[in-house]
Amino acid sequence: MTLAVVALSAIVLDSSAQSMGSDYQTAIGVKFGWWSGGAIDAKHFIKDNVAIEGELSLYRYGAEVNGLYEYYGNFSSVEGLKWYAGFGGHIGGYNNTYAHNYPNRSSGVFFGPDGVLGIDYKFTGAPINLSFDVQPLIDIPGSYFNVWGGLGVRFAF
Repeated sequence: MTLAVVALSAIVLDSSAQSMGSDYQTAIGVKFGWWSGGAIDAKHFIKDNVAIEGELSLYRYGAEVNGLYEYYGNFSSVEGLKWYAGFGGHIGGYNNTYAHNYPNRSSGVFFGPDGVLGIDYKFTGAPINLSFDVQPLIDIPGSYFNVWGGLGVRFAF
């Protein structure tokens, strides 16, 4: 038990020290959607310039899970600021309120491809990560095109 506590303390201290620089490996937080709803959001770098991101979005018309594969590049003039672009997919469900407010569309399960384009900033000296992105997507069935995205606020470690 003592060994487990010591190992966990070392991991927390190491991740805390790492999170104070301008880079991070993992960040967990929320994304505020720009028209409606929000998401619980997690991002993890699997390479220096590649991350995977997962979102659980909740909004008045249903819920959705997104998975994204993102490529990152630096802005050389600002430490901690990066651009990113990527692709992925989603699956979710519309509720009866959606079908009632949009009679030509039905409630039920949907899925489809996503894209993402955004900027990401990690504060030096604080474990805070901000992002802003645009996520175009297509819902199938129906080939309904939508654009989501917003401001992400995360704890980075």
